[in-house]
Amino acid sequence: MPPHHPLFGHLMVVGKIMSRLPTDVHGHVLPRQISKAYPGLGPLFYVDTCPFGPPILAVISADGANQITVAHSLPKFAMLREYMKPMTGGMDLTTLEGQQWKTWRTVFNPGFSAKYLMTVVPQMLKDVVVFCEILEKQAASGEVFAMDPLTINLNLDIIGRLALETTFDSQKRKNGFTSALRSQIRWLSFGNEANLLERWHPLRPIMRLWNTRRMASFISHELDERFHRNINSPESKGTRRSRTIIDLALDKYITDQVGDKKDEATIDATFKNAAICQIRAFLFAGHDTSSSTLCYCYHLLSIHPQVREEVIAEHQRVLGPDPEQVASLLSEKPHILNELPYTVAIIKETLRLYPPASSTRQGEPGISIVASDGRCCPTDGFLVWSNHLAIHRDPDSWKQPDDFLPRRWLVAKDDPLFVTDKSAWRSFEHGPRNCIGQELAMLELKLILAVTLRKFKVESAYDDYDKLHPREGIKAVDGDRAYQILFGAAHPNDGFPCKVFMGT
Repeated sequence: MPPHHPLFGHLMVVGKIMSRLPTDVHGHVLPRQISKAYPGLGPLFYVDTCPFGPPILAVISADGANQITVAHSLPKFAMLREYMKPMTGGMDLTTLEGQQWKTWRTVFNPGFSAKYLMTVVPQMLKDVVVFCEILEKQAASGEVFAMDPLTINLNLDIIGRLALETTFDSQKRKNGFTSALRSQIRWLSFGNEANLLERWHPLRPIMRLWNTRRMASFISHELDERFHRNINSPESKGTRRSRTIIDLALDKYITDQVGDKKDEATIDATFKNAAICQIRAFLFAGHDTSSSTLCYCYHLLSIHPQVREEVIAEHQRVLGPDPEQVASLLSEKPHILNELPYTVAIIKETLRLYPPASSTRQGEPGISIVASDGRCCPTDGFLVWSNHLAIHRDPDSWKQPDDFLPRRWLVAKDDPLFVTDKSAWRSFEHGPRNCIGQELAMLELKLILAVTLRKFKVESAYDDYDKLHPREGIKAVDGDRAYQILFGAAHPNDGFPCKVFMGT
């Protein structure tokens, strides 16, 4: 581990490293920065940040991560449960364990199958068309604007359709539910902030309660309406087409609890609370990471024009010469999205360089991680942090790890860029607790890029933004002005300021 002070632990090490970084930088940069400062640490090392946080075992290699997610899946860290509880209510797939997790995962799996998701592409396109209309207005203005709020609203509308079959219309107007959800993100906390006023903000419990009631009330109303509609539907569970999150949950309840007693049936309060928690979790996770990744796709294509030219050539070849016809084409033939390998490579490379999250697990007695050099690191009593940012830039797994090279995902085995260890890419994690929404996330991103890349040219505008909003202090991480901050998932700082122009 790094040099350890008998009184201050690693606080001095952490403080020195963080003093060289922007004050708002996402904390998941820390393991990689420590590893760079102390290159002899290897792929596993302990970090003592007491009293600001629990003792940490940082895992920055694919092999180490596999040991705690695949070989033996450690439970999710308890602090994550507390962090997510104000957002989800505590009974969500992210933090549930054991049989409860298995039951709900089985219930929702059909709603995230690739085959089913293709059937909802026409509905998703309605929201993408609205997004294009907004970008046209931004192009006409010629002004610098923040892309992140726009992609957030777009993805909220899409996940609203898939989870509730509801039109939030967040891109055009304020919505009570989505406003509460986005407000709640502001008040999430791990309880280890160095700023004590931020850690114990007097408004936090009030705002959490207020936002929770608004979200729960909205979903409760939706559940009641859909329950009475579904229970009186002549279609059986096996033939009902809808696989929205809300319908899958209700199908399970009607089958397990209601049976033939439909006349006097009501929703059990325990089930309703669990269903509300699950739906809130999907609405949160289903919009947050995709919106951030879309911004970074635009950013990386902006600063790598050759890659942008290559992906546009793919779209010309597969989707036809007229970008105005792409939405109609994909509505009729959504499976064409499976014929865009270079677009997929761009998305995967973007997620490699800017992973939206990491995986935190709870160490257990008798469970250790063995490093490649033979060192054995016990996990009991530690937050075991599989740090995706560090793993994704590990030179032992990746050639030119800091470079944006989408072609690494398409080259032959004899090419130096070929990714030999596929588990080194962990954007959706591996093992039984992998992300249930990965097919949806990839489909959304392919769809939006396919529709927008030839219609619009997005240019990163951090230089213009800094002139408009001058401030003192450090503004980059390892030279990267588009560094990530924590706001639910990892998002681009300053909302990704950019300009947009019509055409390629």
